[in-house]
Amino acid sequence: MKNIFVATLLALPMAVAVGCGGNKDAATSTAAAQPEAPAQSEAAAPQESLYERLGGEAAIKAVVDEFVANVGADARINQYFANANLDRLKGHLVNQIGQASGGPQQYTGRDMKTAHAGMGIDDAAFNALVEDLVKALDKFSVPEQEKSELLGLLGPMKVDIVEK
Repeated sequence: MKNIFVATLLALPMAVAVGCGGNKDAATSTAAAQPEAPAQSEAAAPQESLYERLGGEAAIKAVVDEFVANVGADARINQYFANANLDRLKGHLVNQIGQASGGPQQYTGRDMKTAHAGMGIDDAAFNALVEDLVKALDKFSVPEQEKSELLGLLGPMKVDIVEK
């Protein structure tokens, strides 16, 4: 179940999105000087990675800390984490989320199927974990788009985690 936590966090966004801005006057003067060149719209600007929009490592660490606290207080699933090394777990989660969202981190933990084999995790336990993650994301006001993108990363992992 340790890595359920990891898997769930992959599916979560953690911080306020960073907006794109620019110098409107500079764009206008460039367009006026070269009328044949179309003005670049914000939509055409390069998209920041999910990692950047989440706020980077510091924001991910904050969400992971809150998520682990939520799980620890959740009687539905905290027994799965009773013997876990929480500091190591948090590190794996930060690395897994960072890597999955486009950051520089590298997840070096076990794959989800191996990590959860024989644990008897069912849909209810998996869903409780996701609820705890969403609660952490909501505490930090993670925007819906980023939250959905991150949670979307978790979906494919469910088949490797849930056994019942």
